[in-house]
Amino acid sequence: MADSFGPMRDEDADDGVVGMGPDGGAARKEPIRVLVVDDHALFRRGLEIVLAAEEDIQVVGEAGDGAEAVDKAADLLPDIVLMDVRMPKRGGIEACTSIKEVAPSAKIIMLTISDEEADLYEAIKAGATGYLLKEISTDEVATAIRAVADGQSQISPSMASKLLTEFKSMIQRTDERRLVPAPRLTDRELEVLKLVATGMNNRDIAKELFISENTVKNHVRNILEKLQLHSRMEAVVYAMREKILEIR
Repeated sequence: MADSFGPMRDEDADDGVVGMGPDGGAARKEPIRVLVVDDHALFRRGLEIVLAAEEDIQVVGEAGDGAEAVDKAADLLPDIVLMDVRMPKRGGIEACTSIKEVAPSAKIIMLTISDEEADLYEAIKAGATGYLLKEISTDEVATAIRAVADGQSQISPSMASKLLTEFKSMIQRTDERRLVPAPRLTDRELEVLKLVATGMNNRDIAKELFISENTVKNHVRNILEKLQLHSRMEAVVYAMREKILEIR
């Protein structure tokens, strides 16, 4: 089933996705509990086989559409929901919001063939923490699950580029009027947020700005607190919409 995700590679699996999370995360004592949601039974089975080889990941259930995914999430309370975008009865994006209501601690990764900017943007707005294309390798699926479980956001590089393009066009469409003044970020926080928006991880941001990785984490934490947001990805969306920063 490895061919469903693309060829296996010998390189570091992190090459295939752009990490945008605040913390590296410590080793887990319990396996990461995953709910697999896809309308193709063979694809679900292939994912289960692949993930069964990972000692720190446990597939606790599966669903064939968004409606069933909501019921299973409420019953199983998984750590991660690995879900397709387009499915019968109820799509993955629509199911995101309901899953966050019935299983607030669950983090959702969209795993799809859809490279549409609109699907990516709507998934983020609905609460997805990751958006990966099915062309990625099997190694990268497990890597993404671990990263998201540790508090990061994961997005395929080609989609990250489209996301930034969408941000820029959104700025052009957005009315400049604001009902509430945006919280003021420091110059350094704006620098960090701008680098986060390009897909840099904490280590690379630290090197770019000649500061420690812990300092970067503190800046990200302060940004999220000031903007009253929950993830780095949400912070970038907010900053672009409110014209706090512009990526050229």
